[in-house]
Amino acid sequence: MKNIKEVFQERRSIKYFDPDKSLDDKTLKEIINMAVLAPSAFNLQPWEIIAIRSDEAKRRLYNEACSQKKVLNAPVTLAIVGDTLGYRRNNPIWDVKIESGLSENKAKSIIDNSEKNLYPTPGKKVAFAVRNSSLLAMSIMYAAKSYGVDTHPMIGFDEDKLKEIFNIDDSKTVTMLISIGYHDDSKEIKSRERRFLYDEIVKEF
Repeated sequence: MKNIKEVFQERRSIKYFDPDKSLDDKTLKEIINMAVLAPSAFNLQPWEIIAIRSDEAKRRLYNEACSQKKVLNAPVTLAIVGDTLGYRRNNPIWDVKIESGLSENKAKSIIDNSEKNLYPTPGKKVAFAVRNSSLLAMSIMYAAKSYGVDTHPMIGFDEDKLKEIFNIDDSKTVTMLISIGYHDDSKEIKSRERRFLYDEIVKEF
């Protein structure tokens, strides 16, 4: 396993994946099970993941994801899905919270505040889903790198088509796709572009 500094320094968005290198089930599950330690509002975890692995599913995704070859060549592409209504009572995490001592009244208060004040509009509901599931997505990419596995996030896709193909409910949003596998060593990785540092991006008050 790599240390945290190595993970940050070595993680790159890999454009070319080796189609001959598979990703075993055990490693994929360990990556996801590490990544779900990501934070979320009230620990609601308003997300799910669709793992696109079969050749048929990859071809269908490829057609709706700007024909990006990485979708075909990577052993797995993950669709990160956020639940715009994930704060509501039917989220099973509320049962876990109540079993752990949270009162039903307190849970109702949080849910009502979320519905009326925090996420009252469709735009705010989508923002809730995207913000939380994006934390999971980044955690997946760092967790993968800690196992020596490469990734590439993508936001170029037809969301309506993906919802249709993979039976995703209208109350959910596809935040991003993440191809995951191993870099094709015959392809060059370009030098990392400059990042803006503290003095360039931070405003202090």
